[in-house]
Amino acid sequence: MRLLWQLLAVAAAAFLGGQALFAVQDNPWLSLALGLLAAVASVFVYRWVVRRTERREVTELAWTGATAATGWGALLGVGLFALVIINIIFLGGYQVHGLGSPMSALGLVGFMGAVAVSEELLWRGVLFRVIEEHTGTWVSLGLTGLAFGLVHMANPHATLWGAVAIAIEAGGMLTAAYVATRSLWLPIGLHFGWNIAGSALFGTEVSGSGTPPGLLDATMSGHVLITGGGFGPEGSMYSVVFCVIATVVFMRIARRRGRIVPLRRRAALPTATTTLPR
Repeated sequence: MRLLWQLLAVAAAAFLGGQALFAVQDNPWLSLALGLLAAVASVFVYRWVVRRTERREVTELAWTGATAATGWGALLGVGLFALVIINIIFLGGYQVHGLGSPMSALGLVGFMGAVAVSEELLWRGVLFRVIEEHTGTWVSLGLTGLAFGLVHMANPHATLWGAVAIAIEAGGMLTAAYVATRSLWLPIGLHFGWNIAGSALFGTEVSGSGTPPGLLDATMSGHVLITGGGFGPEGSMYSVVFCVIATVVFMRIARRRGRIVPLRRRAALPTATTTLPR
C-alpha cells in the first residue's frame, strides 16, 4: 500500500509539473521558472509522503550535503556526455553549424531539471528502493532498469535499441549512483547534467523525445551505433560503454561500503533507519 501511495504522490506531482511546462513551452523564462518550481515541489512531496507512509527520516533526501552531491553529479553527467560527443566527433558524426537558440537552451534548463528530479524520485526513490527491500539490490536494479528503458519506447523517435541502451545506461548507472551513496542527490545531479549536456549544450536529440534547439546548431550523421540515429547519442555505443564503466565503479564503491542488499533478504537499508514518533 505504501508503494501505491508513494507512486501516486510522486507521479501526480510530476504530471502537474509536466502539464504546466507544456503550457508555457514557448516562453523560456516561464519554462525555467516553472521547471525549477516543479523540481522543488516534487522533492517536498516525496519527503512528505515517505515520512507519512514509512514513519522515518527521509535520509535519501537529507539536506546536509545536498548541494555538493547534486553539483558533483551534474559535473559528472556533463563530463560523460562530453566524452561521448568527443568520440563521435573523431569519427565525423557530429557537426556544429553555428549558434543555436540560447533562449531555448535556457528553457531546457528548467525542463530538464524537472525531468531529472521527478524521474529519480519515482524510479530510484520509490520503485527501486521498495522493490530492493523484497528482492535485493541486483534483482531490483535489473527489473527497474529494464522497465525504465521500456517506458522510453513511448517517445516519438524511440527504437528498441534505444530502449535497451537507456536500460543499461540510466537504469544501471543512475541506480548504481544511488546504491553507492544511498542518497538521491547524486543521481539527480547526474541525470540533470547528462540531459542538459545533450539538449541545452550540444543541441542533440535526447531519448528520441523531439528535443527543442539548444545552444549549438548541430547535426549528426553516420552509423546508428555511433551516433544513436534519431534516438540521439544515448543510442550510441559510446554512451553504453562509458555508462557501464561508471556503473561498475559505483557498484564497487557500494560493495566496499556494504550497501548492497543480498538477494531475497529483506533488510533495513544502511541509512534509512531513523524512526519517527507516531
